[in-house]
Amino acid sequence: MEMEKTKKQESQGVDEEKWVCDSSFDHRGRIPLRASTGAWKASLFIITIEFSERLSYFGIATSLIIYLTKVIQQDLKTAAKSVNYWAGVTTLMPLIGGFVADAYLGRFSTVLASSIIYLLGLLLLTMSRVVPGLQPCNTAFCPEPRKIHEIVFFLAIYLISIGTGGHKPSLESFGADQFDDDHPEERKKKMSFFNWWNFGLCCGLLLGVTVIVYIQDHKSWAAADVILTSVMALTIMIFCMGRPFYRFRKAMGSPVTPLLQVLVAAIAKRNLHYPSDPGQLYDVPRSDKTQGRLLFHTNKLKFLDRAAIIEEDGHQNPSKKQSPWRLATVTKVEEMKLVINMIPIWLTTLPFGICVAQAATFFIKQGTTLNRKITHDFSIPPPSIYALAAIGMIISVTIYDKILVPVLRKLTGNERGIPILQRIGIGMMFSVLTMVVAALVERKRLNVVAENPLKTSISMSVFWLAPQFLIIGFGDGFALVGLQEYFYDQVPDSMRSLGIALYLSVIGAANFLSSLLITLVDHATEKGGKSWFGKDLNTSRLDYFYWLLAGITAANLCVYAFVASRYSYKNVRKTTVAVADCYEGDGVEMMA
Repeated sequence: MEMEKTKKQESQGVDEEKWVCDSSFDHRGRIPLRASTGAWKASLFIITIEFSERLSYFGIATSLIIYLTKVIQQDLKTAAKSVNYWAGVTTLMPLIGGFVADAYLGRFSTVLASSIIYLLGLLLLTMSRVVPGLQPCNTAFCPEPRKIHEIVFFLAIYLISIGTGGHKPSLESFGADQFDDDHPEERKKKMSFFNWWNFGLCCGLLLGVTVIVYIQDHKSWAAADVILTSVMALTIMIFCMGRPFYRFRKAMGSPVTPLLQVLVAAIAKRNLHYPSDPGQLYDVPRSDKTQGRLLFHTNKLKFLDRAAIIEEDGHQNPSKKQSPWRLATVTKVEEMKLVINMIPIWLTTLPFGICVAQAATFFIKQGTTLNRKITHDFSIPPPSIYALAAIGMIISVTIYDKILVPVLRKLTGNERGIPILQRIGIGMMFSVLTMVVAALVERKRLNVVAENPLKTSISMSVFWLAPQFLIIGFGDGFALVGLQEYFYDQVPDSMRSLGIALYLSVIGAANFLSSLLITLVDHATEKGGKSWFGKDLNTSRLDYFYWLLAGITAANLCVYAFVASRYSYKNVRKTTVAVADCYEGDGVEMMA
């Protein structure tokens, strides 16, 4: 008897190594083979298309303020707001795309559809600069650009925003889905995935703000657009070629509905007596595989537990199925708690996002006023200075993944090295330092302008901006990567695309807040005598604005530290499931 039990355990262990038992399926709808699907062999195809998307995004985003001021001829304040509005829409659209992916289309289909929309946006952008009737004007100098060009240009970049809305949340969560949370080795690889995902992202960013921006500055905007369009088309094909290696997950319906059901049930049963033993709360048997991963009960937000209280009728008739709007499982209640607990974290990371927004607007505009010559014949395009932020992030991610994590794992016993929220907090500290350095550098630039008004700050090297870009890049390696991992890992399993969208919404909402803050500060300082935002940088006081951001971010960091110290991470019940029990099949049957 004991021998049979041992043989059964050994057989089950072999099956677990052979098959992936995490509710995923391969391109034929079968239980995936671990050796031939998922992990890095699949993720490399996914990171490739992310590289292309970031190449396009940053090739457009970092030059946008230059294009708006020089070609479309908006003033500095209007151009900065236009950039912030576009960046805000681009990073808030994923909330819709993530919901659609989780609820209806699935992640792979959403990525494919949104990538095609993105490609159409790039094609339209190329046409706005190539087709004679859509170009800004017929001459090299445009005293006033054509209205048709402006309309088509903005239509194109907002079409790219829509494409990004489905692409970003679905692609990253689809990449993370390639790793099995219940397999120790794959779980560790998933932690590295977010680091190397951002490494690939930064490589795309780096080429976008150097090679693409150089072509825009020294060749033509149209030539750059043709390259971006061609690369995106090529990587879409590469992404489709990786289909046999992917692990897929079925769309499970609206992830918001179960949360609303918990809330409605808790309110409806608000007057019921709370049981002394939480074990009396309603839960599904562990043998029920249709429920996915189960969560442990926690004592926080106990008013939501009332949704899992079994009413008298339900207790007397256990076989009678209760309405999910009247009775929820402990796991569903805990998932609602997870979402509510995320709200303070989301809010307290917004000031960090506002600091990040300055790099793509005012930091780059500062570069246009400085000496960018490397040799007599070569000048650095202003947006290319953003490459230093990408370099800083690459260095930060590499050191963290290859040096800090292995050391910290041994010291703390934590698989991640340090908790996710601590990693985010370290990145937020870098953002405070970035604003302090930016304020000091801008003050130095204004002093140079005051000393020689005719020559302005052209005698000052653009590399004075290097420290603030490098520091913000270091911070992104901690905070942005940490936010991605946090929002993917801590949301309910059914809404992981929406979780990545929540991370992106931090940056999106921060861009809108940055525009609002500029408007408020402009209005307040104009009443005081002179606005901090003049017609150009030399009549502005961006150093004051940077000091204000440093103060806001430092104060917020204290609030964040308090919130993070009280946060409870998702606590999953560890269960071992035989492969034969994963689905109604033996590993070769098609998915229902």
